[in-house]
Amino acid sequence: MLERSTERRLPVVLLIDDDLVSREVAATVLTMAGFTVHTAVDGDAALDILAREVCRPGAILMDAQMPGLSGIKLIEALRSRSSARIYAISGSNAPPEVAGAADGFLLKPFNAESLSKLIEGDQPEAVPSLLDPNEPVISVEVLSQLRKIMPEPAVRQIYSAIVTDLSGRIDALGVAINKGDATEIRRIGHAIKGGCGMAGALQAARLGALLESTPLNFKDNQLDNSAVLLSDLRAAAQGLERMLNAELPA
Repeated sequence: MLERSTERRLPVVLLIDDDLVSREVAATVLTMAGFTVHTAVDGDAALDILAREVCRPGAILMDAQMPGLSGIKLIEALRSRSSARIYAISGSNAPPEVAGAADGFLLKPFNAESLSKLIEGDQPEAVPSLLDPNEPVISVEVLSQLRKIMPEPAVRQIYSAIVTDLSGRIDALGVAINKGDATEIRRIGHAIKGGCGMAGALQAARLGALLESTPLNFKDNQLDNSAVLLSDLRAAAQGLERMLNAELPA
């Protein structure tokens, strides 16, 4: 049976601060408290880290006032590349527009406990898996019908193509979720529902239908639901591939 742990783990942290001392002290304090910390000297360096997928942070700490790309423009750029919560940090009060655009504020110097409390108070309830372990991976009836009208290699080719297509759509879905692009999430869900439904891939088709129903006015809780569906789709794709190798070996 597939299970999803609801235990909350410390998120990976991306720390953006142009001040060397502040950056290294904060990184050391957070690391000693159990956080995994990646650092960037400015906004451009942080965007490069995200673009190269050096890390996938759950929390981003950014100095409220830095030279170069900073403030609201940096927050907007970070949100377009990551679904992480963004917290402004500063040795004094942050500019009102930055504090308003961020998800929270920490006054320097801060400790790991302060960050943990901020994150825990900001964290939604864990969303359980939507994958039913008792649901058949594939429709026996559809598989039987295909076997009646075509040879085994042709049937295998159909399901192999479904697995390959699903893998590509899962990758695209991850990008859309990170961008908060509800329209693209719905489009991908529709395609998965249709293609997998035709082939009788029941689990994947049902998950695709759930993605297709994503509201266009995308909120944080829908982001969490979509992230869970993404994980569930990966599990469904793996189940489909196992079925393919067991029922229709090459």
